[in-house]
Amino acid sequence: MSTYKDIGVEKVGHVGNIEIRRPPLNFFDISLINQIADALEEFDRDIEIRASVLSAQGKAFCAGANFGDPARQEQEAREANKKGDPADSLGPINHLYIQAVRIFRAKKPIVAAVQGAAIGGGLGLAVSADFRVTCPEARFSANFTKLGFHPGFGLTVTLPELIGKNNAELMFYTSRRVTGEEAYKWGLANELVPQDQVKSAAMKLAGEIAECSPLGLLSTRATMRAGLADRVMAATNHELAEQTRLRATEDFKEGVKATEERRVANFKGR
Repeated sequence: MSTYKDIGVEKVGHVGNIEIRRPPLNFFDISLINQIADALEEFDRDIEIRASVLSAQGKAFCAGANFGDPARQEQEAREANKKGDPADSLGPINHLYIQAVRIFRAKKPIVAAVQGAAIGGGLGLAVSADFRVTCPEARFSANFTKLGFHPGFGLTVTLPELIGKNNAELMFYTSRRVTGEEAYKWGLANELVPQDQVKSAAMKLAGEIAECSPLGLLSTRATMRAGLADRVMAATNHELAEQTRLRATEDFKEGVKATEERRVANFKGR
């Protein structure tokens, strides 16, 4: 197994494990998504690995992008030769989505161990997996509209397919946080276990999958997910256009500021 800066990678029998190591909130950026995609491609090349688990250290699974990190904003602003845009903490969004699509092109089943918050792009990352194991303490949120932003990471395709169009609309339009119990009831999560058992339950599910024929798994998953990566790529192209337009608005800056200050935003529609 290769070594990475922000993730731990190991193989347990026929199961590969990727652990995000940016506690406590595990904010993502292009570097983290690229590392996860690289690890999944490494698993695809390893004939011994038949399924994988995506887990995280800390209290959150992935709290999305850290729009409020001044140091990262300044660094990205210097690289992009612009300043003052809170979305700069993501890095070039089009490049981030190119890496995200690589995750959807992984060939082997993935189980996400969601032990805490999966917010924004972190929700997109959790939904990119085939299955999710979670706990009552977890929170799932597509909080984009509360930021004055547009959903991304392919969620406009993946979330409706998983929980139905109307439930996805409810999450998008309200930006509410869905509890682990609600997620399980909606089908957003496949298993609900105590918080301290989330990763072990995810490993157990991946192990059950790994007992099956590797060729049968590859063939069946390719059929079940046929065209998904291409649909996500098309969706991210549209999502990127909308995000680029909205990130230039006063409302987006107000949404980010209000979120940082834990208050209701005063949106103006401009």
